[in-house]
Amino acid sequence: MKAIVLNCTLKPSPHPSNTEALARVVIAELRQRGVETELVRIVDHDIRPGVESDMGEGDAWPAVRERVLAAEILVVATPTWLGRPSSVAQRVLERMDAMLSETDDQGRPVAYNRVAGVVVTGNEDGAHHVITEIHGALGDIGYTAPGQAWTYWHLGPGPGPDYLDDERGHEFSARSARIMAANLVGTAKALAERPLEAPPG
Repeated sequence: MKAIVLNCTLKPSPHPSNTEALARVVIAELRQRGVETELVRIVDHDIRPGVESDMGEGDAWPAVRERVLAAEILVVATPTWLGRPSSVAQRVLERMDAMLSETDDQGRPVAYNRVAGVVVTGNEDGAHHVITEIHGALGDIGYTAPGQAWTYWHLGPGPGPDYLDDERGHEFSARSARIMAANLVGTAKALAERPLEAPPG
């Protein structure tokens, strides 16, 4: 089983990423459960704006998309800015919009029988809103979201320290990350054993 984590931080490598730090807790648990896992920092790639799978020469999305579709588990990790997902996360979702009309050789949407989770960090509130937005979009595309397939770290309303700068709340976030990983793997295994069929029509 494979998983891919898309880190939608605004910070290019090698800058430290609070979102990546929490995502790595999920990655560690996935690997502990035998899942081959990779991490992609989206801002390091030239992902062109648009709603097609390939926006032409120089567009890095087709290669990332190929890795996304090779994985049974997708995790979208994003910081919160102004109570919303990052612009990078929004671009990923916009590019994935093309998957709505793409089907496999059995006529199923290409995202069927794959599961998705969300990681959110930020020094302002809005985590549940961000989780809801991303899970809603991925559900439209065809991903299955298990219960509690998320983890987040926020200290509440207003600005404050970052995840890497403050130990408060880490225990909750780490426990949620482990639960998230377990639920993602369990649901992915269930779908592998009894896959969803092509929608009627």
